[in-house]
Amino acid sequence: MSSYSRSNYDPRRVCLNPFPEFNFGRYRRTIGIYLAGALFALANWTFFDAAILSAHAHSPYGEPDIPPPVHVEFVDWVPGICSLLGMLIINVIDKDRIRGDDYGSADAVWRARLFLFVGFALMAGGLAGSVSLLVLKYVLPDYPEQYTYYGYANVSQNVALMLSSVVLWIAQSAQGEYDYNLTL
Repeated sequence: MSSYSRSNYDPRRVCLNPFPEFNFGRYRRTIGIYLAGALFALANWTFFDAAILSAHAHSPYGEPDIPPPVHVEFVDWVPGICSLLGMLIINVIDKDRIRGDDYGSADAVWRARLFLFVGFALMAGGLAGSVSLLVLKYVLPDYPEQYTYYGYANVSQNVALMLSSVVLWIAQSAQGEYDYNLTL
């Protein structure tokens, strides 16, 4: 408390430096949706780039008889598919159902929270699968860097899909420019 005057001190504060507050005004929901779409496109572009590079990989320079040591196979696609399914499940759920704000039954709230858990579990499983593929398939056999890129692209795809899902969740939870709250 020594660096703050009593008027600026907030006892609920945890960090010394506050998180910067970005004010995007009425366009914050639109910006969030576009940012989530850009992260989604970047995620899939990165993995497709690795898959295309793998399909057109040549033998090491100076050794034409030796085939490329590793390729992107179906097992490399599975973590991305899991993360994509998790993202779809998470962002299809009605946010009011999770909070219990609507006038539905308690069973509907429970089911919505269960589906949310399944979606996050699929995304976490996709990320864990991509990291384990990176380590077991690409890093431990000590391939050259041009081949380990396939594993790094897989991990970056899953991280970007998770970030895209979080950004889209936050953007959809924000009030739009035409939402009005009328209370009596």
